[in-house]
Amino acid sequence: MIETIEILPGVVLRCCRDTRFKQGRLSFQFVRPMDKGEAALNALLPDVMLRGTADHPSLRTVNQHLDANYGVGMGALVRRIGDYQTCGFGFSMLEDRFALAGESVLGGVLDFLEELLTRLLLDNGAFLPEIVESEKKNLISTIESELNNKAAYAMGCLLKSMCRADTFGLPRLGEKEAVAAIQPKELYEHYLRLRRESRIEVFYVGSADTGLLARRIEALVSKWERDYVNLPDQTPFTAVEGEQLTEAMDIAQGKLSMGFITPVNNRHPQFAAMQVFNVIFGAGMTSKLFQNVREKLSLCYSVGSSYYGSKGILTVGAGIDFDKEDSARAEILRQLELCRAGEITAEELTAAKAAIRSGLRSTHDTPGAIEGYYSTSALSGMAMTPAEYLEAVEKLTIEEVVAAANTVTYHSSFFLKGEDA
Repeated sequence: MIETIEILPGVVLRCCRDTRFKQGRLSFQFVRPMDKGEAALNALLPDVMLRGTADHPSLRTVNQHLDANYGVGMGALVRRIGDYQTCGFGFSMLEDRFALAGESVLGGVLDFLEELLTRLLLDNGAFLPEIVESEKKNLISTIESELNNKAAYAMGCLLKSMCRADTFGLPRLGEKEAVAAIQPKELYEHYLRLRRESRIEVFYVGSADTGLLARRIEALVSKWERDYVNLPDQTPFTAVEGEQLTEAMDIAQGKLSMGFITPVNNRHPQFAAMQVFNVIFGAGMTSKLFQNVREKLSLCYSVGSSYYGSKGILTVGAGIDFDKEDSARAEILRQLELCRAGEITAEELTAAKAAIRSGLRSTHDTPGAIEGYYSTSALSGMAMTPAEYLEAVEKLTIEEVVAAANTVTYHSSFFLKGEDA
């Protein structure tokens, strides 16, 4: 059961009281509309802030401080949730009931969170240049690593094309050119803007008193100058004309990415049916794409589908020989048509339900999984708990899955081929 408390306008605390774990989880996130002009700033900011504070001015002293508080774990959070981007921090800590009498690990985490957010390591109103430059290099390296993952690169190009009328095609971490241009003073001023204008989402998993936690967060945020700007609602896919794009690169294996659209998103009554259809169609080794396009016809080395429920987009990615583009594309579309025509077996439905059941049950296996599922679901607009979601999945019939399949239409593709192909 998730308890939701609006502490202040635009400041929300969500708590999952759970006594099963020795570890608790706390996240603190600023939530922003995804925007090309600030995506890189949001992605860079948490890592710069985690490098030190005025009281603990180096990563070594920060780690020593956290180690002294029963080995608290800490990391940056940068998430892409539909039309939103979040940035902030996540903490994993020993539950207070396992600490020595009179000691509060969570209290120490909240103290350090306040230090992170208010006692920043600055030089003349700017983050330290050497830290900013170091983290810029790390972030650019992370962004460039996607280029080395050709399948991820091709899928990113497909989504950028399909979503050129909205922000869903923007990369989660921003563009490397934007990262390279960030200046220390600009980054600090952006942080102040986040603190002033952004929605703040705090999520806690553990057994602590939620009232105490709410009072601590309220005491922290109420000290800030706030001029909260309401978040716009999540939006469905913005219609644009489809594109069939090709790019040549020095690669040994082609990457075919295909995009499909559906009015069914995670706020839609057919959402569970669409998830089941996606598993049957291409998500897993029992799927039609894997069993037919790869195993039976040997048209690809790898193939799989993904469903972006926040936006109503389904994608297929396949690793293929350069000369198999047309045949692989045709067979992928043929398998979709078979699903639309009702050629889904009871065995396929059972296997898909089992796969989703396993995934949903794992959402309560760890504090981190709980935080990730519920905080993301809340921001994406999905109202179902895992139990409600599972109940909807279990009730589905083949006819309902076929009806969901019939909402899916082909939109665009991106083919990454060899330079001499």
